[in-house]
Amino acid sequence: MRGADTFTEGLFTMRRLDDYVPADHPLRRIRVMVNEALAQMNELFSRMYEADVKGGRPSIAPEKLMRAMLLQILFSVRSERQLMEQTQYNMLFRWFIGLSMDDAVWVPTVFTKNRQRLIEHDAVVAFFNEVIATADKRQWLSGEHFSVDGTLIQAWAGHKSFVSKNGDDDASGTSGFKGKKRSNKTHESKTDPDSRLFRKGNTASELRYMGHTLTDNRHGLIVNAMVTQASGVAEREAAKAMIKETRQAVEDPDVKVTLGADKGYDAAEFIQELQRLKVAPHVAQNKSGRRSAVPDDIAQTEGYALSQRKRKLIEQGFGWAKFVGPIRQVMVRGIKKVDQLFVLTMAAYNLVRMRTLGQVRPVAG
Repeated sequence: MRGADTFTEGLFTMRRLDDYVPADHPLRRIRVMVNEALAQMNELFSRMYEADVKGGRPSIAPEKLMRAMLLQILFSVRSERQLMEQTQYNMLFRWFIGLSMDDAVWVPTVFTKNRQRLIEHDAVVAFFNEVIATADKRQWLSGEHFSVDGTLIQAWAGHKSFVSKNGDDDASGTSGFKGKKRSNKTHESKTDPDSRLFRKGNTASELRYMGHTLTDNRHGLIVNAMVTQASGVAEREAAKAMIKETRQAVEDPDVKVTLGADKGYDAAEFIQELQRLKVAPHVAQNKSGRRSAVPDDIAQTEGYALSQRKRKLIEQGFGWAKFVGPIRQVMVRGIKKVDQLFVLTMAAYNLVRMRTLGQVRPVAG
């Protein structure tokens, strides 16, 4: 018997938003870990809004703001406007953020303004650290063996914005790259002055930033992330800063710490700095017409071979950040905003991996 094409909407419903989310939905495990991390940030959130205690309109709860920003990354939503639009009718989004069916969705400009407050107080970095702390409590980190690498991030700026610092280019900027030599010393982008013209390998010269991550070799979780201006030495300089910070966090100074990396890090000054920090340089040897700075007695060890296999896990984070996340070409400008977006994206990547680890590597007891 054919059913009638009718629509009758009930005046009331007794179901909760939680009832519409499947019990085995991936976001359920992620939301538990997100809330655990946000609960540890309560003191920071209180300090962020101390200036507003005397009154005024209530702002967006920072916990809801952070969950919404994570959704934007996890579901590849291109803009805040699209995020607000989808939150209006998407019950899964409302449930994850913490909005009821009757709650009004924020205006995009209000959302963007409140997001800026998180950036100013480094709340994204604090959230990333709390996610790592959660992984550490679940014994998913080795704390001793790491890998490092960098990736190029295309800036939200075009070639026409790259004009002479002296104002020699015409209004359109076209004379700056037609038959004339350009460099970061003489030119800069009008729309994103922090970006740098850079190429690597067979890639074309583009306005770019460089993202760097430090991963723990046990499960490939990212334990440190940062963005720098693109340059030929940025990868090694960022690696030294991240491993130094990680080495200082190790309670026992006698614990053997290793760092794996590709051939691009095989430079004498970098290897010497690692040895000064008491970090074993498990860097891939570069013997193409030169002598490697990595000692042969280290390169012949079993641990070195294991580090070379494990360091490839770092590419999964970059691939996810560019294919699912917004890192292939960022839609924000300025190194501070790009850095915050990169760090939050890597926190989201960790949460996705940790959800899977929670199923295949449950913590005993």
